[in-house]
Amino acid sequence: MRILSIIIISFSILLSTGCSSGSQINGRSFKTALKSVKMIKGRLPQEKRIAFELSFWAIRTSYRNNSEFLDIVDGKTPDELIEVGKEVFAQRKAEGFEEYQQYANWDDMIAKYKKDREQQNIKKKRDPRDAENSVLYKL
Repeated sequence: MRILSIIIISFSILLSTGCSSGSQINGRSFKTALKSVKMIKGRLPQEKRIAFELSFWAIRTSYRNNSEFLDIVDGKTPDELIEVGKEVFAQRKAEGFEEYQQYANWDDMIAKYKKDREQQNIKKKRDPRDAENSVLYKL
């Protein structure tokens, strides 16, 4: 009985230490970074999700070397990553990066992407003429 309680306590300690960095990006490899970003993105509120995604990919396009990129994103929380993304945006806009020139600032870019995302989520009404053009046949 004593051994069982020691095993349960040690297992719970290992489990709690292994799962404690769930809100930080694991930068051990690019694959693990993508997995942790996907997991974190699913937990974020909708208003932070787009900024988090854009920050991650803006940093990735700016730092193509995997080790340099992973050093930057490793251990970052969503808020820290968004701040780094804002800095990268300002730096690349000042350098004359063509894609960022159409936006006045970071908030304008986020607003545009939010609007695009909302447009994608709008369900289109079905055209009544489509019901007549069914490919399902009665056998």
